[in-house]
Amino acid sequence: MAHAEYKKWLEPDNLTKLRSWARDGLTNEQIAKKIGVKRQTFQRWVKTYSDISDALKKGKEVVDAEIEENLISTMKKHTLKTTTYAMVKKDEMVLKAERTKFMNMYKLDHPEATKNEILIATAENVDVYERIAQRQVVTEVDPNVSSMIFWLKNREPDKYRDQTFKKLNEAQARKAIAEANISEKQLKALEEADNPDNATVVVDDISKLKELRDKNADSSTKQGD
Repeated sequence: MAHAEYKKWLEPDNLTKLRSWARDGLTNEQIAKKIGVKRQTFQRWVKTYSDISDALKKGKEVVDAEIEENLISTMKKHTLKTTTYAMVKKDEMVLKAERTKFMNMYKLDHPEATKNEILIATAENVDVYERIAQRQVVTEVDPNVSSMIFWLKNREPDKYRDQTFKKLNEAQARKAIAEANISEKQLKALEEADNPDNATVVVDDISKLKELRDKNADSSTKQGD
């Protein structure tokens, strides 16, 4: 069934629908789910039928262009307008005129509708309140530095991305050298601490001090022999 169904999606209206879905940001897998076929089947259609692949491509190109345009706009200083609205009840005369107009149009489109049906439709479609702008605030927005970095790294990767990696590698190399120096100093300190000649002895007895001095003298004599 899916094998024959592809013909349906080669029709102009359905190609427009595919293009619209792609423009809305849907992936091929999501589109396949919407039309009721497996992802593998839809992928085969895309590869086999150029009309389908072109429709998807054109739809995605529109999205890409819009994203690029928005990204560029954030890299420039721009103004942002924020409007505050209030819901205000319509003037009685205005509301009555809108209801009358809607009822007349509804009667023309639905000649068999009862009076009660017309009143219900009017109540559902004619709003009693309207949105009125109360205040507008204009804010100046500075360029987005992150957007600039992203743009430059992708537009000129050799110039900008490599510099970043180079600096990172240099920083890592400096860190490794510093850690090696620290380790070497720590090892040397441990070796010196293990050497008995470097030992520090605290003696609070004169006789013990003399005994220790004689012992060191005997040790030196034996080493000389």
